[in-house]
Amino acid sequence: MAKKASENIKYFKNEHGPVIGTVSRNVIEQDGMYFKDIDGSGELKEYDDWRLPAADRARALTRNLTVEEKIGQLFISDWRMGLSQEDMDKRDESGLLDDAEFHGKTIFGEQHLPGTTVLLKKWWARHMILRANPKPDEMADYLNQLQAVAEECSHFVPVSVASNSRNESGEVVFGMNDASGVFAAWPGTLGIAAAVKGEGNLDIIDEFADCIRREWDATGLRKGYMYMADVVSDPRWQRTFGTFGEDPELICHIFQHLLPRIQGSKEGLASDGVAMTVKHFPGGGARENGFDPHYSMGQWNIYQTEGSLEKYHIPAFQVAVENHASSVMPYYAKPCKEKSTVQTYQGENLEFKPYGFAFNKPLVDGLLRKKMGFQGYINSDTGIIHNMDWGVEMLDEPERIAFAVNHAGVDLISGLFDIEYGMEAYHRGKNGYYDTHQVPEGFTKEQLILTDEALDRAVSNTLREMFELGMFENPYRNPHEAVNAVANEKDWENAAKAHRKSVVLLKNDGTLPVTAEKLIGKKVYAECFFKDPETGKKATVALRQKLSSVILTENPAEADYAILMLTPSSGAYFNATPGYLELDLCEDKTVCNTDETGRPISMTHTETTLSGVKRIKDISEAVHNHSGKVIMNVNISMAWMLGNIEPYADALTAGFYTAEEAILDVMTGKYQPTGKLPLTLPRGDEVLSVNADGVCISPNDVPGYDKDKYMPDSLKDENGKAYAYRDGAGNYYELDFGLSYPSKK
Repeated sequence: MAKKASENIKYFKNEHGPVIGTVSRNVIEQDGMYFKDIDGSGELKEYDDWRLPAADRARALTRNLTVEEKIGQLFISDWRMGLSQEDMDKRDESGLLDDAEFHGKTIFGEQHLPGTTVLLKKWWARHMILRANPKPDEMADYLNQLQAVAEECSHFVPVSVASNSRNESGEVVFGMNDASGVFAAWPGTLGIAAAVKGEGNLDIIDEFADCIRREWDATGLRKGYMYMADVVSDPRWQRTFGTFGEDPELICHIFQHLLPRIQGSKEGLASDGVAMTVKHFPGGGARENGFDPHYSMGQWNIYQTEGSLEKYHIPAFQVAVENHASSVMPYYAKPCKEKSTVQTYQGENLEFKPYGFAFNKPLVDGLLRKKMGFQGYINSDTGIIHNMDWGVEMLDEPERIAFAVNHAGVDLISGLFDIEYGMEAYHRGKNGYYDTHQVPEGFTKEQLILTDEALDRAVSNTLREMFELGMFENPYRNPHEAVNAVANEKDWENAAKAHRKSVVLLKNDGTLPVTAEKLIGKKVYAECFFKDPETGKKATVALRQKLSSVILTENPAEADYAILMLTPSSGAYFNATPGYLELDLCEDKTVCNTDETGRPISMTHTETTLSGVKRIKDISEAVHNHSGKVIMNVNISMAWMLGNIEPYADALTAGFYTAEEAILDVMTGKYQPTGKLPLTLPRGDEVLSVNADGVCISPNDVPGYDKDKYMPDSLKDENGKAYAYRDGAGNYYELDFGLSYPSKK
């Protein structure tokens, strides 16, 4: 097996400049300084000179690339590691790269791909998405190997590998949080928001961001598809768990700290920074009754409330712009003019065109770039050319590419390596294609060809990011240092504290904390509930092992305490349910179907979000008959309706993919509960009901804390509240709510 790149890196240290790292690329020595020889000419060119501005270097290099080299850099797609390839004969000589061909179909389309070496050297792809979850040294070795292959090409352009977030606990969901558990694992982003609200300051965000920057940079992972600036305004949105909640002001404060500290500077990217792609402009939370735009019923963003776009959904993106976010990702969906009121920005009406946001020039180029002042690059969401092509279905693939890049201003298209289609879009502007082919109705020829000007703009924008990160000078990282960076005890300690701070105490009749003294001689019944009953059984075994220091019983009728851990789940990320996404904690609940336009119909189906939930009442009654107490925790991945479980709990906590050990520490009094709800939990089906026209009684574009302004008086209680769940103690489970333990006298 040939030497790994990690074992063959040579470094040249500039006294007052960057370190140059290379495996095989020549280094130019001039005026006592070292420069990477990007074009192999042996002459110092503008793009070689690290003393010049990154934007100037990027434009200069773009001018010297061939069309083929530039087209290859328009696309970013999933890529595989050699470690995932079981057949050693299909790996490169180092064993790190997968050099096998791939023929298959994903949710984003069908593709026939070469091995890694061919992809880099002949297809000239330079942007990849990593979804695998390797150890830190394995990641550094793999990324180093990619850079070494890139050095062997005519022009050296580094390989930019992006990933979804990796520093939060949670269910691993393809396309959302693909990897978890290797880097320091914090609670889910909702939990981070809950902890910040409880603390009343942004120290947790500072620690979180610093941890991310150090770990990612140490492994060579320099671009993150993170974080979501979206405000949750429809509680049935599947992606709620990846947000920071429903409070626009909090999300703005978070991004003011998060962006500079991850990217390395308030002015933008630093050489030890990680580029952030903020998503999903102009706010993915304004779903129509929760439908997700991965499928056709969710293709619309609805703004039925006057001023909602500017008041709730845009502010965090404006903060991202002001803090020099490296890139922004538009959402799949398209704005619906017919179902929306006129939306404005700084007193001017916004133009709603029925195109997905990545194709939507008035909102991407007009609003984001010109009005809001965004200077970074636009990275489309994954799959817009083939499957999630809302509003441009009538165009063929080359036309969609050109319409996104040339017309709307997208710089990097995520989904597949559609290089052939990209070349076709380019050649159509040169070969008179539309002299013999009809231009689709409603479009112009100029919108549907990929021009040199648009191609150069897109490539220079993404190259600028790599120049700013110092990847041209030294894209390599030391695998041993990567291991040490990820093993940093302080980061893991900070993450563990954040887990404990994320726990929200919703209800307590004095049962909590259940201290060690209270448990002496007492019997405890413990059970976990999931949507999948088998998962619940396995989790129950693990929970009981964590409670091995107490007396356990398998019979709730003899228990002094019952500890029930509830982890509900609703729907499937990439597929529509037959009806609306269910938020009730239920089992075999009969609910209505919807038609192809999302309106309710008479046909029904059953939904389960929590298997065994009907048993919770029986368990509660058995424990209470023994004069015992019932303690529950519910994992808030969505804004669940708790009416089927709260009445049976004497104490109730909420976690957000919070470590079970942290929840138990709060329950047993080892840690005081400080978390506050980052979103409002709806009271029941009545506040989410949808009429025959498909219109929800609570507006989809308004966060939970403000929905009462628009609710009918008939649903309001004596306090004028309608939307939030109210428990037996009279507390509303709304934004910022959270109890604490009584102070000791």
